[in-house]
Amino acid sequence: MRVAMTYLRLPEAEGGGDPGAVARSVFGRKGWQHNHAVLPIAGTWQGLHYLITGDPWEGPHPAADVVCGGRLLTEDGAEEFGVDVIYLAPQRVKPAADHLAATDFRQIAGRYDPKQMARLGVQGADDWISKPVEAVRDRDLRTAYENLVGFFKAAADEGQAIYKAMG
Repeated sequence: MRVAMTYLRLPEAEGGGDPGAVARSVFGRKGWQHNHAVLPIAGTWQGLHYLITGDPWEGPHPAADVVCGGRLLTEDGAEEFGVDVIYLAPQRVKPAADHLAATDFRQIAGRYDPKQMARLGVQGADDWISKPVEAVRDRDLRTAYENLVGFFKAAADEGQAIYKAMG
């Protein structure tokens, strides 16, 4: 099963500043994606993380915070919301945004090797092997990366937290 990711940015004060309360109030409602500033990156999330960090799951900070970093708010699974929710505090959003702003896509594009990524278990890479580089790296991953740069910049400029919904 493929896992998709959607980013949501919110003011820190929403929900009284308690990330768990925010998750319950936002993700507990149907249609939450339509009422907030969101960025869906679908199944490209792990490929992006790999390009940004050079690792499928880990990596140096603040780069690792862009996709996989943050605090998991759904410790007992995603039954309550239908998605797992990861919280990234504004204090971590700003360094991640600065890292993205300082890192042009061309600097990380060289890591794109779908065969190696598939060997490492990066979601989607097994499908990318048979597709032209222009279709995946130069279009899908570049577009998602550029959207992330803008999304993180907006959140950092406004002092917002980022919530990542995976499911």
